[in-house]
Amino acid sequence: MKTETKGAPAYSHAKSLLREMRESLKEGIIPVGIFNDRELYELEMEKIFTKKWIYVGHESEIPSAGDYVLRYIGEDPFIVNRDESGEIRVMLDACVHRGVRVCRAEKGNASHFRCPYHGFIYKNNGNLIGMPAQQHAYNGLNKKDWGLLEARCDTIHGLIFACLDKETPPLEEYLADSKYYLDLLFGLQDEGLEVIGEPQRWIVNANWKVAAENFSGDAYHLIFLHHSAYEVGSSPFSMLANMNGEQILAGNGHCVDISLDKTEQVIEMPYWNFPQEIVDTFRLDRLEPKGLEIVRDSKEMLGNIFPNSSFLLMTVTPERDLPPVPFISMRQWRPKGPDQIEIWNWFLMFKNTPQAFKEASYRAGSATFSLAGIFEMDDSMTWETITQTAGNRFAKNNLKLNFQMGLNGMGKAKRDEEWPLPGVAYYPRYGEGNQRYFYESYVNTMLDDEDDNGDGN
Repeated sequence: MKTETKGAPAYSHAKSLLREMRESLKEGIIPVGIFNDRELYELEMEKIFTKKWIYVGHESEIPSAGDYVLRYIGEDPFIVNRDESGEIRVMLDACVHRGVRVCRAEKGNASHFRCPYHGFIYKNNGNLIGMPAQQHAYNGLNKKDWGLLEARCDTIHGLIFACLDKETPPLEEYLADSKYYLDLLFGLQDEGLEVIGEPQRWIVNANWKVAAENFSGDAYHLIFLHHSAYEVGSSPFSMLANMNGEQILAGNGHCVDISLDKTEQVIEMPYWNFPQEIVDTFRLDRLEPKGLEIVRDSKEMLGNIFPNSSFLLMTVTPERDLPPVPFISMRQWRPKGPDQIEIWNWFLMFKNTPQAFKEASYRAGSATFSLAGIFEMDDSMTWETITQTAGNRFAKNNLKLNFQMGLNGMGKAKRDEEWPLPGVAYYPRYGEGNQRYFYESYVNTMLDDEDDNGDGN
């Protein structure tokens, strides 16, 4: 909880830690304590999760009027629904009478939501329309003033984002240069994408920033932590070969990471190994030459929309004797405390795709990036021990973490001066500039007292 002793400012400990981090980050050093600190976490809820655009689901999950799903922004529950007019809304799951939650299921279809305490009734557009014994209890109440609280929401390629702050720029502006890469991936087919199955959920005892940082651009861990995935055949590419590529600082703390070999002459699996009949449905004519090269030649593409919304497209082999298959994942690293996250994992596929291929893609993603996936188990084990270390008193007071790869000439990563697409790119993926950029945005947002748009390098 925040520190409010007499004469001391709120969150004094957290802000002191952040000021230390802001200075040390210039040299690529981060205090381990940021990954498990209760006061810092409370400040994150105030400064980040009430201010930024957060991914909460996909339009295909609520295709019909009245459809709803229950989702979270930070720790706050929200009803994401399609009202009777077809408009998508994101409403706080709390009755305005006494604050009781009105949504009683994780998903469903409802024309109204009724509070179980005193029976206040809300239409699925959030409007209060009645309550028991209204003439005796609340005669004269202007019900128009007492609807469910509503967050801002907007969509891009069917992806639903919500924001709790009226002053935050619109979603398209907020996405900055990352929008180009979302357009590149999710806009390939006119029909768009749809969620396959239900979003998967599981708990990991780790800090949310560790996961977001990983998807921002930690390619370096592939060659050691995930080398067994190649050895057992889950990955069709060697992890060393995968290190060629671009790491892109995409504005507002967003990061993109693309495995793209500048020197490779023969592309083993063009178009992420999508079958030709599916490639034929892609609107490749819309792409400029470099964008087409990424779609045709890259091995994987991933990134993080600051703060905690990540995407991933890669090709894997679900079983040893089966051919490699691509899958697409959207993720939310939902914070549940300084040392715990609930991972939300959506598998998506282009709508205009054979059902058998959608099922094969789902199996491929589940075998590698899910609760029991081979990549997932590798990652979560390390994320948990980082968080445990950050909670140790000696480590918290003394341990500084090294994020210097690619900084001041350390390592091979150099700015790609010829990169023609949006964002600032570095090649190859032996760098930690994306992580530094993520944390620069993080610390500036948390301190909220300077406007530093550093390039991470």
